[in-house]
Amino acid sequence: MKRIFLIVLDSFGIGAMPDSERFGDVGVNTLGSCATSDKLHIPNMIAAGLGCIDGVDCLPKPAAPTGAVARLTEASMGKDTTIGHWEIAGVVSPNPLPTYPQGFPKEVLDAFEAATGRGWLCNLPYSGTDVIRDYGQEQLDTGKWILYTSADSVFQVAAHEEKIPLQELYDACRKARGILRGKHGVGRVIARPFVGDPVNGFRRTSNRHDFSLEPPAPTMLDAIKAAGLDSIAVGKINDIFAGQGTTEHVFNKSNADGMDHAMDYAGKDFHGLCFVNLVDFDMLYGHRRDIDGYAKALSEFDAWLGEFLPRLGEEDLVMITADHGCDPAYTATTDHTREYVPLLVLGKAVKPGSLGTRGSYADIAATVTELLGVEYETPGRSFAKEMIWSIPNENIHD
Repeated sequence: MKRIFLIVLDSFGIGAMPDSERFGDVGVNTLGSCATSDKLHIPNMIAAGLGCIDGVDCLPKPAAPTGAVARLTEASMGKDTTIGHWEIAGVVSPNPLPTYPQGFPKEVLDAFEAATGRGWLCNLPYSGTDVIRDYGQEQLDTGKWILYTSADSVFQVAAHEEKIPLQELYDACRKARGILRGKHGVGRVIARPFVGDPVNGFRRTSNRHDFSLEPPAPTMLDAIKAAGLDSIAVGKINDIFAGQGTTEHVFNKSNADGMDHAMDYAGKDFHGLCFVNLVDFDMLYGHRRDIDGYAKALSEFDAWLGEFLPRLGEEDLVMITADHGCDPAYTATTDHTREYVPLLVLGKAVKPGSLGTRGSYADIAATVTELLGVEYETPGRSFAKEMIWSIPNENIHD
């Protein structure tokens, strides 16, 4: 194949994994919850065979689906963005990244305060919108950082853009990234700038920036880049992989912005991978437990997909998947949920049908690299030969 578009609908789970209760998640199903909303209208994904995936019983099952589909199992011990994307890219993480349900220890806080010259507020697991509501005024009054975490392996730093310049916030996060290594090596340090006031309300801005831990082993991105092909990152992909293995990148301000970028790349002549993350599903709707909002966002993506597919050439395909779940109807927490994720593969060379339940997200990396003719070792198992009618450029090797 010449061009592969790999699109992650961030948090689009399709049902609880067998070990979900170990992660505190009982009966979770992101797709199932969205299917209860009258805002859900996804004819293109239904036609592709989303309802034909193992375990999906909330959608119609077309007699002749247009895509190859599968249910993907997360082999890594986690349900967070970093580990999910690493596994998609070929690296399975048998041990979870550290989390801090009681807040960060004194040794971390003291080092961060000494490095940045500012004190801190909060240091608890918190919703991102709630924490600026509860601590925004104090942050304005004191100039201290708002530090918080979640069930994920994250160290989040919030600051009002009119109180602390963005570059100072970003520099502080870079210093935090340097501190948070070894036993405190969280997956991501996240800059969370906000604006507003207590009368009209505080709101987060689009100037978020993630500072990720480097993947523990080479990913398919490294292999694709080393082979001299294009490895294009759209959205927070470049941040998730700490800039490793990408040849160019562009950030998103929203799902719509990310879809526009992907459409732009569909009009360009490149050879390799375009890896896209659409984070609004997770950030705006999953964590905020907004069922209708999530369903509407899926409908908007589906409408875009109907316009995108005709742009694919004979040697192109698109893979649509997710990195974890975030069930908008699950009220026990506001965190991610441990779920299977879908895989839809569409393109002129794709043979429609079920690829079953796969043992790892890393099957994607094995397949992408095989289709591009790139050597890469991963625990994943390629399904390339199971879903391709023909190989126009003979990229698949034995």
